[in-house]
Amino acid sequence: MLDTSSDKASQPRTLSKSMPRIIGVDIPGGKRIEIALRYVYGLGPVNSLAILAKAKIDPGIRAKDLSEQQLSQIVHAIQEGKYVIEGDLRREIGLNLKRLQGIKCYRGIRHLRSLPVRGQRTQTNARTRKGPRKTVGVQRNPNAKTGIH
Repeated sequence: MLDTSSDKASQPRTLSKSMPRIIGVDIPGGKRIEIALRYVYGLGPVNSLAILAKAKIDPGIRAKDLSEQQLSQIVHAIQEGKYVIEGDLRREIGLNLKRLQGIKCYRGIRHLRSLPVRGQRTQTNARTRKGPRKTVGVQRNPNAKTGIH
């Protein structure tokens, strides 16, 4: 007989120290903090290194090994650096697209119609923007088979 009381599936799942939260985002604990910071929308390789330099934290340390003080230093460096991240950045990008669509400029119309914006060809390719192909069928005249014109 199998003992299911020690099964991992039966235990309640709790957030452990393996997934630290920075500004409302769970970052992977097993990765180096230099890489893990990139999971925050708006922080890339250059910004993450700048934040770690400002917080005086070694980029090679794993995210799960960070202390609470180090996490707060990172959060303070992000807020002090005036980085536009997460919801604010998404909102700003959305407003920019709405503005372009509102003034009916070429780029705005291309966004509105879900077509490539930066001059790519659309006769062939452009499937990422246009989506899967829509097959266009031929409508046949119902009287064509009977020979009545």
